[in-house]
Amino acid sequence: MRNFDAIIIGAGQAGPPLAGRLNDAGMSVAIIERHLVGGTCVNTGCKPTKTLVASAYAAHTARRGGDYGFSVGGPITVDMKAVAARAAKVIVDSREGNENWLSNMDHVELIRGQARFESATEIAVNGERLTAPRFFINVGGRASVPEMPGVGDVPVLTNTDMVALDVLPRQLVIVGGSYIGLEFAQMYRRFGSEVTIVERQDRLIAREDPDVSAAVRGILEAEGVVVRTGADCIGFARAGEGIAVAVDCADDARPIAATHVLMAVGRRPNTDDLGLDAAGVAVDSRGFITVDDYLQTNVPGIWALGDCNGRGAFTHTAYNDFEIVAANLLDGEDRRVSQRLPGYALYIDPPLGRVGMTDEQAGRSGRRLLFSKRPMTRVGRAVEKGETQGFMKMVADADTRRILGAAILGTGGDEAIHGILDMMNADQSIDTLRWAVPIHPTVSELIPTVLLDLATALPDG
Repeated sequence: MRNFDAIIIGAGQAGPPLAGRLNDAGMSVAIIERHLVGGTCVNTGCKPTKTLVASAYAAHTARRGGDYGFSVGGPITVDMKAVAARAAKVIVDSREGNENWLSNMDHVELIRGQARFESATEIAVNGERLTAPRFFINVGGRASVPEMPGVGDVPVLTNTDMVALDVLPRQLVIVGGSYIGLEFAQMYRRFGSEVTIVERQDRLIAREDPDVSAAVRGILEAEGVVVRTGADCIGFARAGEGIAVAVDCADDARPIAATHVLMAVGRRPNTDDLGLDAAGVAVDSRGFITVDDYLQTNVPGIWALGDCNGRGAFTHTAYNDFEIVAANLLDGEDRRVSQRLPGYALYIDPPLGRVGMTDEQAGRSGRRLLFSKRPMTRVGRAVEKGETQGFMKMVADADTRRILGAAILGTGGDEAIHGILDMMNADQSIDTLRWAVPIHPTVSELIPTVLLDLATALPDG
């Protein structure tokens, strides 16, 4: 039996920085990783996908050379092996950076292997038993592949497979019209694939407002992506060397021919082989670890951080989980998950930046509301770049004059949204932000104008 002051299971986005804080506090720490240091973000998520998005954007911009007054002198071709190699280098560099960081911590030991609880104070890993008064579970999640007719009879890909793909699919069918699926749809269409999105619900990214869903669909379809919504009875069968995807859609029931199929229908937590029952740690019906507002489980001395706790599915929420735990444990603060504003981005081009409530959520709150919306054609920076698709909009409480939510679908939207997020986080009124003097020419400079437009009216769409 080896004793530590703390044991961290999983080296994703919350684990290494927490190890660093505990190390600086003089605690002995074991951080256990069974696969790749850095978790989803570094190895199969944000880092490689946004690298691929950048390559696809460059190819798309080159094809639009005539819009900007230049010619490349021939058709644009994409070398997928070079594209994949670029993404792989970003992965390896980031992973090695994390590994070197951990190896330089005086009181931290990185252990490679599968951890499994033997009790609430003891785990087994590599035939060895480790114990500590504090456990932090940071095991992340993985792509879900649900049971569908024939899904076991054909090869299907997940996001993990896609970021390692070094060939161009001739016909790519993506099952799932949400954030991950849409990013891969646009990037592979720009690389040169024929792309079809199949979505069970009647619109893409159904958690967004209908006008956002419709605008995103329009952006993708304008580039040649085929979208099939309202798709029931999705099934798969081999068809020669390819795959036939059966889709019963209300408006189109024709099967789809595919050379590759990407499953992008959600994720599940990596909690099924941790021995959580031996520790008495509670999970919900989907396997997510149940935590309170302080990220503590039902068992004293055990916390759960990141994607495995169901309280956020982003790198920034996982990192904030670390910040909350470290602040409470080491700094004597009172930080809670409920204080966190929901903010995120969809990285199609142009990107969608989102914070707070949607219009629909605000409408259900019973408040008196103010709405405002402006097209990106009114943004000088967007016009100058020749990228005027999308819009920005806000919803505010008419009585408190606090912004409740905002969406910026347009060039730079993933960055410009932070001006609104920061004001919401500081609990400032729309009048305060209205008198900010943004820099010209930027996307953010339209925000005060959008605030001036706030009026008691229903949002479009």
